[in-house]
Amino acid sequence: MSIIHALSASSGRLKRLTIGAGRNRGGRKGKSLSDKKLRLTRSRLVILAATFSLAYVAIFGKLAYYGMTPDDAGSAIPPAPTVAFRPDIVDRNGQILATDIRTVSMYAEPYRVVDPDEAVEKLASIFPDLDRKALFQKLSDKRSHFAWLRRQLTPKEQSEVLGLGLPAIGFRPDVRRFYPGGRTAAHIVGYVDIDNHGVAGMEKYIDQQGMSDLAATGLTSTDDLKPVKLSIDLRVQNIVHDVVADAIGRYQAQAAGAVILDIHTGEVLAMASVPDYDPNDPQADGGKGWLNRMSGGTDEMGSVFKTFSIAMALDTGKVTLNDTFDASAPLHYGRFTIHDDRDVPRRILSIPEIFRYSSNVAPPR
Repeated sequence: MSIIHALSASSGRLKRLTIGAGRNRGGRKGKSLSDKKLRLTRSRLVILAATFSLAYVAIFGKLAYYGMTPDDAGSAIPPAPTVAFRPDIVDRNGQILATDIRTVSMYAEPYRVVDPDEAVEKLASIFPDLDRKALFQKLSDKRSHFAWLRRQLTPKEQSEVLGLGLPAIGFRPDVRRFYPGGRTAAHIVGYVDIDNHGVAGMEKYIDQQGMSDLAATGLTSTDDLKPVKLSIDLRVQNIVHDVVADAIGRYQAQAAGAVILDIHTGEVLAMASVPDYDPNDPQADGGKGWLNRMSGGTDEMGSVFKTFSIAMALDTGKVTLNDTFDASAPLHYGRFTIHDDRDVPRRILSIPEIFRYSSNVAPPR
């Protein structure tokens, strides 16, 4: 029994030693796996932290770049053009006929517009005359980075647009030509287009003298432009324009005009032609008043020549106001026969009557 007991005890000790050895090998293997996972986790955390650090550095660098870069340099829209100023136009006494007014023009960056429909509705509430369909097409073009929406806004209109809070809408400095007298000297002064380029009258003449070339190179400013002085007198011009405008309405004429000259120098003191136009809004009348009949008309003077012939006859003493001429029968020159109009009396006419009836038969000759 003792032998069996000894063998059993030895077997138990051997088993315990074997189990203990197995446990030691399993513990070392588990510890090795845990270390590997720890190292892998640490590596991932380092990589993630480095990635975030680089991202924040890039963002900070970009913000610093935008902070130190001029506004136009970081914008996708083209740089603002140089505003071209024009010289004032004044009459012989220095009264302003045309001048520049600083204003702004509104533009959009369509690729930044979030909701074109909302933008169109808001802008149309301020500018009811806007073409909504065309405006929507402009604002919906995501490939576009710049589009004009409205030129030459008033300060009130600009303030109202700013109140809309549309982030894709901006303003650029602009110049608007203003004519205080309106129609008074429209044909003399002329007008400019939306880009401040002369189209007619003195405005066009100024451009033809080199102003347009200076404006294109940005060499014009308000400091070095002397006013362009005309020969007309605004006081006389007002009177002549009122008289001509009244005449066309009183006599239901298609057109009328008048000019006053200085007989000593030949200078034009006043010149008016109606129909005319408002140079502040030249398209409003549909183009009916473009023609200046005092300088651009090609009609024959006709009976106007009788004024000169009678004046010369009186001036030279060939006739007097009491002289008379026979206007009872037509005149025959070769194969031509000259008649008077039906309203001319067929009798002897005095000089004042010849002028009054505009007789073709009995003028002094």
